[in-house]
Amino acid sequence: MLKTLQHLLDDPQLTYIETLQALWSGYGEITRYYSPMRAASVIVKSVTPPQHVSHPRGWHSEVGHQRKLTSYKIEASFYQSYAHHCPQTCYVPQIIAFSKQQASDAGQILVMEDLQHLGFDDKESVLSLTDIKAVISWLANFHARFIGHPADDLWPVGTYWHLKTRADEFNNMEDGPLKKAAHFIDSKLNNARYQTIVHGDAKLANFCFSDLDTTAVTEIDDNRDNKISSVAAVDFQYVGKGVGVKDLGYFLGSCLTADDLTQRHNELLDYYFKTLGLACNKYQPDINFSALEAEWRNLYSFANADFHRFLQGWSPEHHKINGYLKAQSDIALRYCT
Repeated sequence: MLKTLQHLLDDPQLTYIETLQALWSGYGEITRYYSPMRAASVIVKSVTPPQHVSHPRGWHSEVGHQRKLTSYKIEASFYQSYAHHCPQTCYVPQIIAFSKQQASDAGQILVMEDLQHLGFDDKESVLSLTDIKAVISWLANFHARFIGHPADDLWPVGTYWHLKTRADEFNNMEDGPLKKAAHFIDSKLNNARYQTIVHGDAKLANFCFSDLDTTAVTEIDDNRDNKISSVAAVDFQYVGKGVGVKDLGYFLGSCLTADDLTQRHNELLDYYFKTLGLACNKYQPDINFSALEAEWRNLYSFANADFHRFLQGWSPEHHKINGYLKAQSDIALRYCT
């Protein structure tokens, strides 16, 4: 691998630093190297699909395998064609080099900027309301930037849990109102008038904060007075078309308890739409923002119900199936009867 990367980057002095993590189900790894030619470290995401897949939750299928392979190709397309269109307000690491591995048609090497070298860290021990709003601001600016974009080289439906790609999980669901309404909810989201590009896996772990020392998330702390200069996002395997509130609901569910979600619901949604409106003024001045906001506010409960449907089939005891998610699903289900 080292010689391959040295040749790819035209840097014979490139050196290995560390392995950061394995990819899901053993599909490769993410590593850090130092490039003397660039006087900076770089991140390498190498995809080498295994011959025998071992899914952590026991979901093994050819459909899932092909979904993962496609996701890596789409991620490469995003970094090659979209990343440079993302401003500082929704920063993503820029691509440095890309190569398909000749040993496997499905293998690839993606070399990107190292966000740590640029002053970003992964996540933090105590998540403040300011931190949450910083990520919401990233989402709002990202969504505004790409409203109406055709995105033909990305997923036709962004997110990893949408109904068409999760037939096994759907069939695994117990019969009930959510299963009965699943196709209606899916259609409602996919046929919305206003579509953008969604990150598709906007959990806290995929956001990096600048000027902060971050570890694991435990709670919201309203008393912390940290000023975040910017946020960056990684992991664009499931980026594609969708309504922005799919990312918003998924992100909030990844970092807040049911009680916090219930208490902060109005405040956080209002903040998202306020920031989205300001960003649309900049990037989409001709859009009817009042109509967009009305549509996406209505679809927020549908976005939550859609994710709830996936969890019910994939892992019905999952901790994210909490009182808030159930309440949002109930709101959506009222429109389905």
